[in-house]
Amino acid sequence: MDGIIPALIIGFVIGLSGALAPGPTLVATIRGSLDHGWTAGPRLAAGHAAVEAVLALAIVAGLAAAADSVAVPVAVVGGAALILFGGLTVRESRTAVLDAPVEAASGSPFLAGVVTSAANPYFWLWWLSVGSGLLLEGLAAGAAVAVAFMIGHWASDFGWFGLVAAGTAGGKTVLSVRQYRLVLAACGVFLIFFGASYLWRALPA
Repeated sequence: MDGIIPALIIGFVIGLSGALAPGPTLVATIRGSLDHGWTAGPRLAAGHAAVEAVLALAIVAGLAAAADSVAVPVAVVGGAALILFGGLTVRESRTAVLDAPVEAASGSPFLAGVVTSAANPYFWLWWLSVGSGLLLEGLAAGAAVAVAFMIGHWASDFGWFGLVAAGTAGGKTVLSVRQYRLVLAACGVFLIFFGASYLWRALPA
């Protein structure tokens, strides 16, 4: 990430790969839209973003002071994790469906975003490997770059979950199964290539 625009794009695409993946947050979005309408999407994304903001601040506060000594190990772990997550995403895309049980959800969509994020082991693994590495790289280029990465990341969450909620509330299918699987697979391939390039740049010459 050499600038604000690349950080925005990287944050968006990598964030989209996570938002698209079937999981508790996506299921909560579909269920919540049946009870709360299209607003369930951005409200749930806000809860998800709140957890990420706290975690990102904790990562920066804990690692920024030791950035020079931990940058390479964190980058290596992050690059390897990106490749692993990319492979899993491609494999998951073969059978993924944009669906959820039809019963309506109860309670606050914001709280659902908080709970489904905090209770998801994948979420923690991603942030402690990939997320921490990208945040440190962004921080090394300047605070604005790190912020741009987070904004791009959140833009994908608000955009996708908002679209899903609006489509579900309106009784429409956002993407066909084939389209959904193709987009998910494309995100997985991007993760693999970006992870490989990230590792290449992180390793000493």
